Amino acid sequence: MISIQTNIDSLLAQQNLSVNNQFQSNTIQQLTSGYRINSSADDAAGLSVANGYRNQIAELNQGVLNANQGVSQLQIIDGGLSNISQMLDRLQTLATESASTTFTGNRQTLDTEYQGLLTEIGRQADNIGLGDNNASNAIDLGVYIGGGQSAEANSSVDVNLTGKSVSATGLGLAGTSVLTTQPVAIGTVPAQLIAPLDVDTFNVQTASGFHQISLEGKSGDTLQGQVNELNAQMNVIGINASLNTQGILQLQSASAFSVSASSDSAAQASDLVDSVNGGTGPDVEQNAGLYNLGYTPAAGDNFTISVGSSSTQNITLPDAANTTDVNTINQALQAAGITTVTAVLDESTSDGATPPNCTGISLQGSTAFTVIPGANTDVANAFTGTLAPLGEINPVTSGGSPPNEAINAITQAVQNLGTVQGIVGAGENTLNYAINLAQSQITSFSSAQSQIRDANVAQQAANLTKAQVLQQASIAAMAQANQEPQAVLALLKQ
Repeated sequence: MISIQTNIDSLLAQQNLSVNNQFQSNTIQQLTSGYRINSSADDAAGLSVANGYRNQIAELNQGVLNANQGVSQLQIIDGGLSNISQMLDRLQTLATESASTTFTGNRQTLDTEYQGLLTEIGRQADNIGLGDNNASNAIDLGVYIGGGQSAEANSSVDVNLTGKSVSATGLGLAGTSVLTTQPVAIGTVPAQLIAPLDVDTFNVQTASGFHQISLEGKSGDTLQGQVNELNAQMNVIGINASLNTQGILQLQSASAFSVSASSDSAAQASDLVDSVNGGTGPDVEQNAGLYNLGYTPAAGDNFTISVGSSSTQNITLPDAANTTDVNTINQALQAAGITTVTAVLDESTSDGATPPNCTGISLQGSTAFTVIPGANTDVANAFTGTLAPLGEINPVTSGGSPPNEAINAITQAVQNLGTVQGIVGAGENTLNYAINLAQSQITSFSSAQSQIRDANVAQQAANLTKAQVLQQASIAAMAQANQEPQAVLALLKQ
């Protein structure tokens, strides 16, 4: 039917032109964006799946960064452990050198280096987070990587370093030394932290004179930290301070000393030294690792001291203070070439003043010695002192030789350190494996997402040509359709 009012052919041409325009527009959008799905209307189901893949890719990309950071942290720890391992080698060298009876050097020098290395091990252990003065060694290292079925299942790697301290205490080296003398325990119960503002005082007598060392508790202190601080001050006068395996404070030296240790805490509840007298007085000890002899001097006393075939000249004490008596004895020993016996003031006879006045003297030697009284009969009575009977004194022993004990402790410390190194190394490897898996998953998820979301460029290029031809054909056809009503004019002319 020929109609002027309704041009059906034109309407059909307009409809197809609109479709072809939309087809061309979609094709151009896919080619310019690179995506097949540019809106939910393009493929709602496919978009949902592709979005899930994209989300997992985002999770895994960050997970790879997390894992690399975890590897870096473990590498830092591993480097510190390797450094500590080298220090254990040096400790073993010092202990082995001191353990030989043919060693003729100064063991105190060896022990000064030995104790310095123990302190440095503690510092480096704290630095890498596996020491006694931080809490980071009490947690697990958890690295979230993703890729699992949920956040709780197979998505993270844990490296358990709980309680894996590699300080001198954590490795079992606390209290060891390379001195051949046995340590002297200060008190009978484990040391406790000095409370803030409380002060422990150590009055020490050595051949060089009187030394007072004070240690004040501060907020944030740790017990090992306070012991290290005490040790640093004691090292200056040739004495090593540490905690033994029972946690009791002990002092050790190759040289003669006498010490009284006390606290200003009335309750004696939180101090390094508080146990022997139950808080009623100071703890007093001589260097019982050496041969000891107690002596109460009197003006005019005379005697000689012998070590093997060497003997002093007759020693006559002046009518003077006990410090002068000590100097007189030590000068006579040096004049006779006797370097293994020393006289120091006996802190157990102190009047408590600063500096103290002591009524007694302690003769101490690294080798056996004999005191031969002179004509003055009072000397024989004086040398029946409280520490040991007159004559050759046997050293106080409580086990094996300290250098040998140190060697055994270091051998065990190497194994303990190896355990921690094994955990750290295994953690590094596990994280590297996890990184490899995550990168593989990223590739697989990206490929799966691409199959769904990415545009097929070759196909869409062909579609663009097709769309352009269809659009042009539609426009041409619509022009022809628009001319159809004009045929009515030919009928009207007739």
